[in-house]
Amino acid sequence: MRKIRIPRILKINWINGLAICVVFNNGESRIIDFRKVLLEIGVKSDSPVNILFDSVEFSKVKLVDNTLSWENVDQYISSKNGGKIKVPFEIGADILFRFSQPEKSESLIGVGKMIRESRLRSGMSQQELALISGTSRTYISRIENDRSDIELTTLRKIIETGLGKKMEIRIK
Repeated sequence: MRKIRIPRILKINWINGLAICVVFNNGESRIIDFRKVLLEIGVKSDSPVNILFDSVEFSKVKLVDNTLSWENVDQYISSKNGGKIKVPFEIGADILFRFSQPEKSESLIGVGKMIRESRLRSGMSQQELALISGTSRTYISRIENDRSDIELTTLRKIIETGLGKKMEIRIK
């Protein structure tokens, strides 16, 4: 049976105005433009959620239970006894993933391209490289297509064990 992966947010990388970059549980850093999200979900001018169009209020976001949460939005639900309970404003990580775009990093683009070129020069398939380096073909594909971040230890394993090359890192 195929396992269904539900998107979860693991980390907030940065916030700039109404854009936020997060890391999802698939390893991708993705950017969410909340101006588009709030307009798409139909936030009206009289809604308490409307305060999130203010970048200062928007920046009060916190990561709670693997999604984004704003306690500064006056949102209430009814309790069993008829009272009102204040709850934070949240949008499910699955919805946020659909509204997000991959973050493009120049360094990652270079790494993926270098791995692909070296693999092809060596005459290896993605599957062969994955088996030798102890990863999966889909992971190799995601790296080569700039769809996943990569840890240095894994990068070293792919380059040195899988491709038989030496890894050198420079800071310019």
